[in-house]
Amino acid sequence: MSENAVVHSEFSLRHQLTARPVWMQLLLAFSVFMTFVYVPWDVLIKPLDEDQEVWFGVLFTGWFAKLGGLLHWLVYGLASYGYLKMKRWMYPWSVIYLLQVALGMLVWSLLDERGGGLATGSIVAGFFLMVAFFSWRERDKFDG
Repeated sequence: MSENAVVHSEFSLRHQLTARPVWMQLLLAFSVFMTFVYVPWDVLIKPLDEDQEVWFGVLFTGWFAKLGGLLHWLVYGLASYGYLKMKRWMYPWSVIYLLQVALGMLVWSLLDERGGGLATGSIVAGFFLMVAFFSWRERDKFDG
């Protein structure tokens, strides 16, 4: 294989750094970190009585949190692969997941005393709505 073919292959660093917008690179990096560092620690090492997971704005603890952690592990693993390879199926699911996170942040901010209330929840939800919109707008990039 020629040097030029290696530099321009889908596995090259140059290709990976230009295959998606910067904000999507950050989502990929976050997903990889969560898949290989945080969630394994959370599921396998963190004590059961300290474990907490939030889904749709509802806080789960104990064994339900561990089960939610396993589901998060699957979600982040699929997101890592989907963003890395820019898979077609990633487009609708990334938007759906980001919308769920926006809703969850708003609900959590209203239900949990640490959530900061409606104003804080609206700001955070607005951020995730914006990222979901960006993901929808860049749907043609998911062509793998």
